[in-house]
Amino acid sequence: MRRFWKLSAAAAAVTLSLALGGCTQTTGSSVAGVNRSQMMLVSSSELDAEADKQYSEIIAKAKQQGVLNTDKQLTRRVQNIANRLIAQAPNLRPDCRDWDWQVNVITEDTLNAWCMPGGKIVVYSGIVKQLDLTDDEIAVILGHEICHALREHSREQMSQQLVTEGLFSVAELFGVDRTYTGLGRQAAQIGVTLPFSRSHETEADELGLELAYRAGFDPEAAPTLWKKMMAASQGSEPLEILSTHPSDEKRIANLQTLAKNLKASNLQPVKD
Repeated sequence: MRRFWKLSAAAAAVTLSLALGGCTQTTGSSVAGVNRSQMMLVSSSELDAEADKQYSEIIAKAKQQGVLNTDKQLTRRVQNIANRLIAQAPNLRPDCRDWDWQVNVITEDTLNAWCMPGGKIVVYSGIVKQLDLTDDEIAVILGHEICHALREHSREQMSQQLVTEGLFSVAELFGVDRTYTGLGRQAAQIGVTLPFSRSHETEADELGLELAYRAGFDPEAAPTLWKKMMAASQGSEPLEILSTHPSDEKRIANLQTLAKNLKASNLQPVKD
């Protein structure tokens, strides 16, 4: 019973910090229905500054190794697709028009692509060439990654981890044995952190598909893309880009439904 009250007191302390931190909404209303309020306790400016630093280091290293934008045709193709998406992104988040967007292609067999906070994008040549991606499929990937940045999922995950760790740290200050807080941390990882990450992937799927559609790409490319992804990962470890993604038939079914809903909506995509 004493341990229960100590944990309750710790939870109350963290709850107070959440109330002071408040919630926010990074993106506006969307046809896809992504409108969840988000808890942000980490400074966006600090995170963006760190992302800029890391991105500069990655680009400098790629340039030094002679693998940065070496395939001119692929680079132009990826940048043209990305620019169409970036032009539509302010419809989902107006302030992103002021971001310092950058799009680069690294010649590497890695099946991956990502977008850092603030709009810093890298696509690895392997994912395009090995999966023989169409422009629409590239747009789906880029839309997904861009919407992670628009929704500031990295910042939200850091905030969630801060709260979780804060809870157990405060509990230890209140005298709860570290054996129990250690078990609590493991339970939080399984029951909170991983599902939280998967919900981010679903949001990026849905909002990213809307972004691709707004930019004039075919949303029905999404199911075919993820089928290619799943086929490429069979018999081996999950692809890096799929490491925390809910890559199963349920996900594909969700994308198929959303593609139909987008086409049936009043949303008018930009003509290429």
